[in-house]
Amino acid sequence: MAAKPKAGPSNLREACISEALQIIEDAGIEGLSLREVARRLGVSHQAPYKHFPSRDHILAEILARCFDEFAMFLDQRPPSTDPFIDLRGMGERYMAYAQLHPVKYRLMFNTPMPDPDAHPQMMRNAQRAFALLRDRLKDMKLRPAGEFHPSSASLDAMFVWSTLHGLASILQSDTLRTLQMSDIELQQAMSRCFARLSLALIPLP
Repeated sequence: MAAKPKAGPSNLREACISEALQIIEDAGIEGLSLREVARRLGVSHQAPYKHFPSRDHILAEILARCFDEFAMFLDQRPPSTDPFIDLRGMGERYMAYAQLHPVKYRLMFNTPMPDPDAHPQMMRNAQRAFALLRDRLKDMKLRPAGEFHPSSASLDAMFVWSTLHGLASILQSDTLRTLQMSDIELQQAMSRCFARLSLALIPLP
């Protein structure tokens, strides 16, 4: 008796998204194609196109979900009425997400994004994560950065974000091996980063 053909997934759209993320984890963003998604799922190479017109469309959907998950993760920090404690909590959640979900983190912050104008939901989700940090800083009365740098919550958010992103990226990079830092120093890197940020974000008296 001839073997029955393999049944396709009951929810092809969700199966495509899940498989695409797995491809990125296995082979990097360069390995992602709708044809490869179809091959791994055992469906016709045209099947994914019923839900995603192009590779960029499935990538944009993955990124939109990653940014949404990331923003919710930041929102789940312990509540505090002290703005500086709350900001530190947000920073700790940021670093925790980068460590728990390295593939998604690199995908969000180290990968060229599809055309923002063509994928507005992706951009809305990405902007929400940045807005959490910007709005937290907006409520804090910080010292100006200097005579020629008036107060700007957006620029302060960019400063904090770039600092945390730099540390998260270094801790995930092979370059870390070249630093010749002791294990104790590396364990203290995050707390030292937060301590230095606290000095930079001194409030007005």
